[in-house]
Amino acid sequence: MVESNINMELKSYYIVRFPDCDPLAHLNNSRFLDYMLNAREDHLRDNFDLRIPDFLKQGMGWVVRQHEIQYLRPAFYNEKVCISSQIISLEASNLVVEMKMFDETETDLKSILWTHFTCVDPKTGKRRDHTPEFIELATRLGIADVNMAAGITERVKALRSLA
Repeated sequence: MVESNINMELKSYYIVRFPDCDPLAHLNNSRFLDYMLNAREDHLRDNFDLRIPDFLKQGMGWVVRQHEIQYLRPAFYNEKVCISSQIISLEASNLVVEMKMFDETETDLKSILWTHFTCVDPKTGKRRDHTPEFIELATRLGIADVNMAAGITERVKALRSLA
């Protein structure tokens, strides 16, 4: 595992839209994933001018291997939410990104998502190692110090104890 002294947690704000809600005006559970993954893509583009198609041209793409998500509080129609993202684990061909959704004031944690990605060659679809340049970039952007071995439930407890 690669480590970094930098903790680059990126944030952006979104409005919960009506078509994304269930009949009770709660953000639909499956849409949490969409909002968080879209936020991560926005974070990379807006903060570092990094775009997925550029990586594909370099022979590197990522597929989702696993999602771990906990829904803690509802997000409501027309509510402004803050979504943060950061890398919490980086290995030769895998990485894990933590995404958290808060209320607008960032005091009420609504959901946390750990997405496990595997690097693949877009031409073959087969697993491949990250390039040394990507490892250096990801390390420079920061890898958060999160105790993944303790699991996502313990992470939620740790985050709540900070509030």
